[in-house]
Amino acid sequence: MGAVGDELRVGVIGVGVMGADHADRLADRTEGARLVAVADPDVARARELGDRLGARSGADALELVAADDVDAVVIASPGAAHEEQVLACLTAGKPVLCEKPLTLDADSSLRLVRAERDLGRRLVQVGFMRRFDPEFASLRESLAAGRLGRLLLLHNIHRNLAAPNERFRSEMTVLDSLVHEVDVARFLFGEEVAAIQVLSPTATSTAPVGVVDPQVAIFTMAGGGVVTNEVFINSGVGYEVRTEAVGETGSVTVGTWEGTVPRDYRTRFAAAYDREVQAWVDANLRGEVVGPSMWDGYAASVVTTAGVESLRSGERVTVQLADPPTEGVVPQPLSQPDPRSKDAS
Repeated sequence: MGAVGDELRVGVIGVGVMGADHADRLADRTEGARLVAVADPDVARARELGDRLGARSGADALELVAADDVDAVVIASPGAAHEEQVLACLTAGKPVLCEKPLTLDADSSLRLVRAERDLGRRLVQVGFMRRFDPEFASLRESLAAGRLGRLLLLHNIHRNLAAPNERFRSEMTVLDSLVHEVDVARFLFGEEVAAIQVLSPTATSTAPVGVVDPQVAIFTMAGGGVVTNEVFINSGVGYEVRTEAVGETGSVTVGTWEGTVPRDYRTRFAAAYDREVQAWVDANLRGEVVGPSMWDGYAASVVTTAGVESLRSGERVTVQLADPPTEGVVPQPLSQPDPRSKDAS
């Protein structure tokens, strides 16, 4: 189980761009945490990072999970590996910060929800870091307080400089990038996504042959609101994320950076990542888990699984969630206070 005291000993699985960034964060600027181990199939890369940060390194993720001196685990490996690694952490009773997506399909995410339910206590926080971004958190607070009236529309822009590698095809745009917009929609509306349609505009000439880029996705929310999403992986400009929330009595846009557009998501969301990891460590030292839950990760995976179906067909696809657990680990309600109710602040 996680440590309760003054220090959380953390192991990081996956030391690519995101995992190495988390390792640096844990080693240098997260209070109450100590990086003790890193694991990656690229042994040389893991060794270089471990030597630099004073942590041991290895190739075996499951060996890291089982180590007696690892209290909690950050999983930053590719999404296809997440199910096995999260299950190992649940079996070992160790808290997890699992980078998004929880998994790459709805069925495997649901298996994880049920495994945590059967365990009877929450151990997993999913890495939807925008919830910790000061601008997005402030917008959520404004909506919950009714300052914009009822939320009607969201317009999301998500642009990257270029694809991370040649294996990043059209489906990965939905599963690995659009998943952020799914969580933003659920976070800000306080309700589930009911349907998704993914449109395929004319592709940019800089995209690999056969890759649909950009993509436009339209969510219909359970309460009737609509979310438009542009995801442009090979924009050639930089990392640009904006959201406009349109309510009955006003609108707010977040992400309007002054000056040059950052080239890297780690720059745009540096504060969000710092706050996310610090909140995870602080909660674990109290014997708690906070932040986006396993159910949040599952719900997003259901939407993106439906999104891949829509990408292939061009049709609107209904999102069908399993019934949430009613015992063990029960999901917290998404709903925010109705600004017209007497309980709204």
